Amino acid sequence: MASELREKIAADWALLPLRLMIGFGFAAHGYAKLSRGPATFAPILAALGTPAPALTAWVTSILEYVGGIMLMLGVWVVPLSAPLAAIMVTAMFGVHFRYGFSSIRLKALSSAGAEFGPVGYEITLLYLAGIATLALAGPGPLSVDRLLRARRNRLSKGELT
Repeated sequence: MASELREKIAADWALLPLRLMIGFGFAAHGYAKLSRGPATFAPILAALGTPAPALTAWVTSILEYVGGIMLMLGVWVVPLSAPLAAIMVTAMFGVHFRYGFSSIRLKALSSAGAEFGPVGYEITLLYLAGIATLALAGPGPLSVDRLLRARRNRLSKGELT
């Protein structure tokens, strides 16, 4: 009985750290783009051949920032997965793929510290795996989505007035 309860708790709560980390990563990258101004991100998108790079820079920056916060809160986890995954696929094939798999490429070590080369697609694959896991599993128990679903269920049963 105790092991069944422990397994149920583990199954319910195991994805919370993943959701928080993936959400924080997106929010941090979105914040960085917004704080520098999406106009500084637009030339990168133009070089990738992205249509309407100025508009896409704004949409991507806001989606990463707001979407990351929403993921951390557990709001619209499943619907957010597709656009966030699209951002990662674009980054992976547009930027990182040519540098190979490894995300850490130590070029030199000096008194100023480590100098790293271009980042490969390892991190984007980790983000994609995390997004896919969250999309398949749902938001988990400590989430706004779960609270709203429980409230709707109580309302439909007439438990709330």
